[in-house]
Amino acid sequence: SIPTIGIGAGAGCDGQVLVTHDLLGLFERFTPKFAKRYLDLHQQIAAALETYRLDVEGRSFPDVEHTIEMPEAEWQALLQQLEH
Repeated sequence: SIPTIGIGAGAGCDGQVLVTHDLLGLFERFTPKFAKRYLDLHQQIAAALETYRLDVEGRSFPDVEHTIEMPEAEWQALLQQLEH
């Protein structure tokens, strides 16, 4: 009548504690024996970061569409505040 929660204790427990990182495959070289990898996010994250790096090095990111400009009056007001 007392519920049991295990970490890698098998199917005989009422509940199982699993680290999301293990289930989503965030680590390329390690998955605990008791966890099942449902996704390989490590590869997707690595690919996304490589694309980001190439965009930054190629100066295609950030671009005008990713920029928010401060109105001139607001900029001047900020400069005045900083002088005092």
